[in-house]
Amino acid sequence: MESKRSLLVADFPSVQLDKDSSQTLVQVPPSPHCEVCVIVPVCNEAETLVATLTALIHQVDLEGQLLDPKRYEIILLANNCSDDSAAIARSFAKQHPDIALHVVEKTLPPAQAYIGRVRQILMDEAYRRLSSLGRTRGVIASTDGDSQVSPTWIAANLYEINCGADAVGGRIITEGASRAALDPYARACFLREVGYRYLITELENYLDPDPYDSFPRHYQHYGASLAVTAEMYALAGGLPPVRTPEDVAFYRALVRINARFRHSLLVRVVTSARQIGRTNVGLANQLNEWIEMGRQQQAFVVEPAAAIETRFVARRQLRLMWWCALNGYQPCYPSVASLAEMLGVSAQWLVQKLTQPYSFGQLFELVEERQQEEQTWASRWKYVDIKQAIGDLRLRLESLRQ
Repeated sequence: MESKRSLLVADFPSVQLDKDSSQTLVQVPPSPHCEVCVIVPVCNEAETLVATLTALIHQVDLEGQLLDPKRYEIILLANNCSDDSAAIARSFAKQHPDIALHVVEKTLPPAQAYIGRVRQILMDEAYRRLSSLGRTRGVIASTDGDSQVSPTWIAANLYEINCGADAVGGRIITEGASRAALDPYARACFLREVGYRYLITELENYLDPDPYDSFPRHYQHYGASLAVTAEMYALAGGLPPVRTPEDVAFYRALVRINARFRHSLLVRVVTSARQIGRTNVGLANQLNEWIEMGRQQQAFVVEPAAAIETRFVARRQLRLMWWCALNGYQPCYPSVASLAEMLGVSAQWLVQKLTQPYSFGQLFELVEERQQEEQTWASRWKYVDIKQAIGDLRLRLESLRQ
């Protein structure tokens, strides 16, 4: 329905490169055949790093043929490591001279020694290198030092980009042995959340589908498997300067500018279900919270199915109303008031926002912020046990599938 390019109505900033842009991370110029820059932030990953790099150098195309190593390069930044991560990476690079593996070691000041900043430095460098080749559709692909990409990871990302995606989130699966070793309550919570999120994704497909992200798909857009074109990285303003979660903030920045984001099932990564992480909001932290909830015999509560369905229905109605306003057709006040009530925002505020030149991603983000300010949404919907939410979602989907 909407033309993505024509709806970039704001003057979006150009990518914000590292402040000391005169000192690039990698002095060796990229190969003229390079299509993909893979970035790997590393902090004390000595136990998993060889497996991570081995997976990256054994890449094949979608027919199973060895991928030409000249088509991609790997930039690894070992920051503030107290183990042998950097030495392991340098040794690996020497053993595999046919692969362009650039190892950089840095000790960042405490104020910058966090994963969001490290990933930003790396993605800025990848953008700089692809831009030097004139590759606007060149791909910046991110993974982590405790993750192993699938053999077709690069090829699958390129496939989705060639099919029209501007950015791709890969399916991230936890490693079986580390998952099995989890505390039983934490493991049960983890598996239920995965099921809950998948059911929400399917419900969204029925109630407010994205033509560029069709079902079947998944729900993840995290740094362990995140790819974006150089062009769209610049339009989004680069990786947002937030401590964490920087990957979710970047996804929101992409949605804000109507980027075509694909949650691809073809792109797969296995990651560790470790309980000691680099941030206070990542998987490791969540696992520890579930462990503590189990000790305290606390239920795992989530947003109910009715609230999720209402959000998707209202978002679709808002999208249609926004489209009408964009094309000069002002919706009647009663219809705006009805939708405002459903969204939990004031009708007067919504009428005002519909007259502004926002992209739809910007508009809905403002609606969600307004919902928090007015607190009407949270007061209307009380959280329920995740088992109940899953059961209700399944019942609703049964009728929709028919």
